[in-house]
Amino acid sequence: MLKILEPYILTFIPIFVAVNAVSVLPIYVALTSGLKPKDRSNVLLRSIITATVIAFAFIFVGKLVFNIIGVTVSDFKIAGGILLFIMSISYLLPDGSQRGKHLEKEDVGVFPLGTPLITGPAVLTACLVLRDEYGLMPTLVSLVLNVILVWVVFVNAELIIKFLGKSGSRAFSKVGDILLAAFAVMMVRSGVLEVIKNILLK
Repeated sequence: MLKILEPYILTFIPIFVAVNAVSVLPIYVALTSGLKPKDRSNVLLRSIITATVIAFAFIFVGKLVFNIIGVTVSDFKIAGGILLFIMSISYLLPDGSQRGKHLEKEDVGVFPLGTPLITGPAVLTACLVLRDEYGLMPTLVSLVLNVILVWVVFVNAELIIKFLGKSGSRAFSKVGDILLAAFAVMMVRSGVLEVIKNILLK
């Protein structure tokens, strides 16, 4: 029995670490703090669908597409990081309090929540490696379980907002904005270092 479950366990853990739903939670709260509960639910649903579809597509055709267009995971990290950083800075500026009105016109469920926060370069890379190592089915099952876990964590974000109160939620949102900026810098730094390493190894 344990032998059968072993590939599923070995694929679940790396994807769980790559997704890191708990660390994304404050960013999710920050990005949806100005939305009504119904709108927040719609954003969550779209983020989960986006994350799942992108991950599934990447597992099946990721390597092929990257090879065809000449894009590497490092390029993906740099581009996604730059876009995230621009968005986070706009939220940290004085007029960032208008976030709620902005989000109703622009669905952050797709970007940045769906990708690259839930399904980012780390998740996509892990999925490709794990598929080659343990097979397609364990990788797909582990991915779905992790997406469900993200949904459970984000659904309970409302309880955190109520617990913190209005002032606490505002402070929590600002922390999320800073984390978003830091996450963006980390993505760019990681991508640049990988590019430099690849150049030096040639």
